Amino acid sequence: MTRNGSDGSATGAAAMQTDEAILPDGRPVRGITLEGGGLRARVLTLGAIVQELRLDGIDHPLVLGSPDIAAYLGEMRYVGAIVGRYANRIGQGRFSLGGEDFQTDRNFLDRHTLHGGSDGTDCQIWEVRSHRRDRVTLGLSLPDGHMGFPGHLNLTAQFTLADATLTITLSARSDAATPCSLAHHGYFDLDGGGDIRGHRLSIAAERYLPVDDDLIPTGEIAAVAGTRFDFRQAREIGPGGYDHNFCLSDAPRTLRPVARLTGQGGLAMQVETTACGLQLYDGAHLSGLPGLEGRIYETHAGVALETQFWPDAPNRPDFPDPILRPGDVFSETTRYRFARPGRT
Repeated sequence: MTRNGSDGSATGAAAMQTDEAILPDGRPVRGITLEGGGLRARVLTLGAIVQELRLDGIDHPLVLGSPDIAAYLGEMRYVGAIVGRYANRIGQGRFSLGGEDFQTDRNFLDRHTLHGGSDGTDCQIWEVRSHRRDRVTLGLSLPDGHMGFPGHLNLTAQFTLADATLTITLSARSDAATPCSLAHHGYFDLDGGGDIRGHRLSIAAERYLPVDDDLIPTGEIAAVAGTRFDFRQAREIGPGGYDHNFCLSDAPRTLRPVARLTGQGGLAMQVETTACGLQLYDGAHLSGLPGLEGRIYETHAGVALETQFWPDAPNRPDFPDPILRPGDVFSETTRYRFARPGRT
């Protein structure tokens, strides 16, 4: 069921467009259309998902998405969502903090925690806190003990469109020390061709994290030089089988460019972030997903560039510290800046 309309709480000169759908479990999901800076986006209150993103003059969506809202709880899980409370993987779903051991939901291979567990932020209905035509702020509260994590966590996610740029600002506060790493899990396809292996990619990282057969970091921090992980100079993604963290810095920093993706048609996207890590996933395991405009997404249909803390950092004292403590604020900003062919 869908209802169209506008929300009287909107601020600014023009209220954004909204509509509502109902999930099979009865929960209502709002769809919010934003416009600004030559971009048009649709954001869902389910999972704070960017369902669609378009650039003026480009005839295809820039991200993978589905018109079927229920698919985001199934085969489209994580696509376009804000994932957490801890993005990526925690080995064995356990960690120690303040002399206490914690066991978190083991939703990955029944052994490890992935993206905050089986009921992570991507499954939640976020609250619309404020909105204008070109931006929206969503909020979410996770109780102490949710998925085994300590601390009552209050989250906000702001999406803004300006100057051909999608800016996502994430923040969180907790009343107890807790691991916290939030990430936008969008999949990009700048050509609309359904295979991103011909896209050219550069990443400003000299190190990456090797992983074991379960995709858990081994603990080694390895140099990219001389390996297939060396994207310091732009090159095609190719058939690499990437699902790895690139070490941008040893701690969060000020906003700076960290990656650039260019489609074969010349459309480019620069990624700027304050985060210390970037997970490159080439979509190798996508298969038969129901997409926009009647498309079916198959292997390598999109590439994810997830800005975040390093995976398994709660168990690795030599990794950047991901613990959010009472009185502190988790704050991360990521910008996806688009340039049409022939422009920089």
